[in-house]
Amino acid sequence: MTYYQHPLHYLLGLEGLALLRAYGGDHGPEFGAARIAEIRRLLDAPELSGDGVTAEPIGTIAGYRTWSKTYDRPGNGLFPIEEPFVHEIVDALPIGIALDAACGTGRHTSYLAGRGHQVIGVDSSADMLALARAKMPAASFHEAPLDRIPLPDDHVDLVVCALALAHLPDLKPAFAEFARVLRPGGHLIVTDIHHETVLLGSVPHVRTAEGEPRLIPSYRYRAADYLGAALPVGLEVRRCEEPARAIDRSAEPMTDQIRTQEWDLWPWTLMPIVPAATAAATSETPAAMLWHFQLAAPPKPISLPSGSA
Repeated sequence: MTYYQHPLHYLLGLEGLALLRAYGGDHGPEFGAARIAEIRRLLDAPELSGDGVTAEPIGTIAGYRTWSKTYDRPGNGLFPIEEPFVHEIVDALPIGIALDAACGTGRHTSYLAGRGHQVIGVDSSADMLALARAKMPAASFHEAPLDRIPLPDDHVDLVVCALALAHLPDLKPAFAEFARVLRPGGHLIVTDIHHETVLLGSVPHVRTAEGEPRLIPSYRYRAADYLGAALPVGLEVRRCEEPARAIDRSAEPMTDQIRTQEWDLWPWTLMPIVPAATAAATSETPAAMLWHFQLAAPPKPISLPSGSA
């Protein structure tokens, strides 16, 4: 797979989504006319007439080697959406052994340890783990993929897997491992980027040491995909949420000065060029998939009265 990204293509896509919203009754005829006028301006804009950027996919290990340097910087809009969900569930659970699967730099590892859990962190990126170990030297960390977690069966009371599964080409092996290492009755918290946000262009941009553009693939998994991986291994749904970002329903017209800025900051630097279309296209679009599962406990044996046949 090769990605070809052009700012004009993206902006026209936003305008198209905004027009679909208008077609569906969210906006009146004046709004639609304004979108058509903006489309004409975009097509005629010399700033958008150049070439786009061709980027190859990059695996998570190599990709996170670069991303680890900036991952903890403020600006990731998913953190404030998923962290309250994770914390609320964690705070209500008894203290035990917790696995932070795909722990990254240890965001949730730190919180779990602060709540008193004995925490084990697992991640496939040595660079992310180095940062996690620096934060939490007392925690236990392992470098391993999610489909081969180096823990015994029935070992942990809680698994947290945050913002990672969308990078996997198949959800089923990871969920099977979560169910394997969980004790019966144990809890699994999964947070992930929503497939509608991926469709809007939220895919991690990184560059090689030579400056070549690369993208860490993000798959557009739907609720049915998570359920199809979780239910067959005994994980039962306790809670599911699809929160959206708060979007300013701006009525401002297209900006007078078009500045696309660097590819590394797309699509976020493109959105302000057409604020009204962006607000309409992204309005009420879910940003994250948030799941709380519990591993079913085996049925209790039935005690028959003495002497029963």
